Amino acid sequence: MGRFLVQTAAAWRVYAARRKSLLGDGRRFMFRVPKRAAGWKTRAAVHMRNAYTYPGCGMKRAFASGELLIPGCTAILEVRMLPPTLASQLARLGLGHVRREYPNKLDHVLTGSKDLIAPHALHPVFFGSFDWHSCVHTYWLLARLLRHYPTLPEADEVRTVFTTSFTEESMSVELAYFARPFSRTFERPYGWAWLLALAAELERHEHEAAERWSATLKPLVQAVTQRFLDYLPKATYPIRTGVHSNTAFALALALEYADGCHDGLATLVRSVGRRWYLDDVDYPAWKPSGEDFLSPCLIEAECMHRVLPSQEFADWFARFLPRLDRQEPRVLFQPVAVSDRSDGRIAHLDGLNLSRAWCWSSLATPLAQSDGRRGLMRDAAARHLAASRQHIAENYMGEHWLATFLLLALEAVE
Repeated sequence: MGRFLVQTAAAWRVYAARRKSLLGDGRRFMFRVPKRAAGWKTRAAVHMRNAYTYPGCGMKRAFASGELLIPGCTAILEVRMLPPTLASQLARLGLGHVRREYPNKLDHVLTGSKDLIAPHALHPVFFGSFDWHSCVHTYWLLARLLRHYPTLPEADEVRTVFTTSFTEESMSVELAYFARPFSRTFERPYGWAWLLALAAELERHEHEAAERWSATLKPLVQAVTQRFLDYLPKATYPIRTGVHSNTAFALALALEYADGCHDGLATLVRSVGRRWYLDDVDYPAWKPSGEDFLSPCLIEAECMHRVLPSQEFADWFARFLPRLDRQEPRVLFQPVAVSDRSDGRIAHLDGLNLSRAWCWSSLATPLAQSDGRRGLMRDAAARHLAASRQHIAENYMGEHWLATFLLLALEAVE
């Protein structure tokens, strides 16, 4: 566990205003207040909810609203650090497929024989990792590992891969693909959201090379941001699946970028999140579908965790899952079985275990130590993590994407 000290609330406010700040890292902030601040809360804890956030009730917004401006307080930032060998393992997995072209599953509309083009020609940046969105979030994985563990043995190779791939010429081809008339819904919303998450991660880096990578990615980020701005106002209903089309997952990731880089998108995402999910109560949480890698229930809760201010979220969460203290819905507390990891769809269920571990831990962290739900949720997170963490590289059907979800879970689980 790493530790950083931020001297005062005012100093943190200045630091947090920079987009390359320490926000968004699965970290907990503990505020210790001097005796002269009697009458204020003596301690406030805000969890920067794992891999993604400039979150809805996080530090940047809380300070801006005055919610946590406690005179003379200090903030201790605790960082969950992976063992170096595990960080290297994840980096090696990502490097092993981020530029591996085949096998490849294209999401490509043919308008004629001229469109029969190889993946690397269609997508000269994001042609690896079996499919476009997995390639995008593998770059996110590598960028995140590079930032947290810059002395990894794999660090130089990671830098080389970014420098080789993120060129203006190649990114212009990616951008042109989005401009095709039949690419209007390409990778909506999952790939869009991961691209914004990647952009947010690169913004946090402090070295010049990452600034170049971020600048090269920017035109594509601007195009995807505009797609969100165009799509969300007319999306009458949410999509509540356990796979790529899930809109709660997309909103959660989009906020990671929007809260630091695009106020208009952040406002829209919060408005749409309220419109879609605020009235949901007593979520039924059916048994998972056989191809889920997200829990529609828990990812909605994680989305609202970011959309709503802290107290409003606490009230909403109590209505949304009112019997958590009795471990109900029971199905959410039980890891799922994966019968065939060579089947790409069934292998999604390892992702379900890992994403549940991430969500359970993230949702438990802001709860008071005395809250009986906290221990139950953390235990559920640990069980789900244990069920799948050893299986992420058994077959390429999981290997090309599961390391990302393992990192989400590991950064969240206490």
